[in-house]
Amino acid sequence: MNGLLDFLETSYTAYQATEHAAAFLKKRGFTPLSEHEEWKMRAGGKYYVVRGGSSIIAFTLGAGENYKIIASHTDSPCLKLKENPIRESDGFCKLNAEPYGGGIWYSFFDRPLALAGRTVTEKDGKITAKNFVSDFRVLIPSLAIHMNRSVNESFAPDLQTDLQPVLSLKKTDLDALLGSPVSCDIYAVCAEKPFVSGADGELISAPRVDNLTSVYASLRALAEADENGICVCACLDSEEVGSRTQQGAGSDFLRTVLARIALCLKLSDEAHCRALAASFLISLDNAHSLHPNRPEKCDPTNRARLGGGVVIKGHADKAYTTDAVTSAVLKTVFQKAGVKYQSFYNRSDMRSGGTLGAISLGQVSVPSADLGIAQLAMHSAVETFAKDDYLQLEKGLKAFYASEITVTDSGALVK
Repeated sequence: MNGLLDFLETSYTAYQATEHAAAFLKKRGFTPLSEHEEWKMRAGGKYYVVRGGSSIIAFTLGAGENYKIIASHTDSPCLKLKENPIRESDGFCKLNAEPYGGGIWYSFFDRPLALAGRTVTEKDGKITAKNFVSDFRVLIPSLAIHMNRSVNESFAPDLQTDLQPVLSLKKTDLDALLGSPVSCDIYAVCAEKPFVSGADGELISAPRVDNLTSVYASLRALAEADENGICVCACLDSEEVGSRTQQGAGSDFLRTVLARIALCLKLSDEAHCRALAASFLISLDNAHSLHPNRPEKCDPTNRARLGGGVVIKGHADKAYTTDAVTSAVLKTVFQKAGVKYQSFYNRSDMRSGGTLGAISLGQVSVPSADLGIAQLAMHSAVETFAKDDYLQLEKGLKAFYASEITVTDSGALVK
């Protein structure tokens, strides 16, 4: 688990997550490719390509033509610094930031926050982006209860006024701290270290559990599974803000990677279309666990629980992409591999959250299902999951990549 804990702690933003994913893959024999260069690949080869510094797609070229795809996301809710972020007021130097994604913003108060992301420099017309993590911490202080007597009755942070981290007690040149960039994408992110809890050490709490547990599990599965067919691991940015960016699930990134694989394998357009129709995609993102203090917030008969195994998610209006056939495929894979699994639906009177699966299908129309592990405090600065659920997820994803799965007009074949 140490690799996972290090990944959760140090992958502060999607840029660091992608950088660490690339290093993980390269160490295990994967060859980097560039979208700007010709791709030369061989059967049995292992490759990865990065887009925008914050999304990465890796794949292995096993025997067969259909694709087995696992898609997850590299970003998490945090605060993004605006241009000209320095604000001096009443002896404080503060940072003007805005929310990125739908965070539980009160959970970011009184915690160590790092400044992380990327900086962009220019020299002689050459513009270069470089990842950045501060070696100092900043803080958003709570207002004392004596100054806000109703704080325990109702508190909704003002997104402009309350979410401004304190940088220092004197005028500070932030540009100098960042290396004097021309521009930057810098975020204030939770820098809490992961920790183990529970009498038997069965729980893990950390920042960015949603969705870096999925990213890391899919990377390990791709690198360690006995692959069968063309196995693809897509770790994409921007899910928390709708996925509609150049490197998000709504972009052409996955579609063009699959098309270039087909070209390198000398598949005709017809053969590529047939391969996609027979393929399978797992949209991998976490699910809400039954809350120990508020169990009434869960569906009466489909309650995901910490320690209950991998979660298969369903939704009538297709916030999740699972249907009866794709659910049966995964249940068959998991049963053969001895992987624990459980079902999740939201309460019918609560609005469902979505994930990247339904959006990615607009670019790559492949039979798919939504999976994840159960977690508490989704979108909090620190989230919690069960250690065994994560291990079951890794086992299940390896079994998925190792299986021969062919979707047909009447169902599917799983071997």
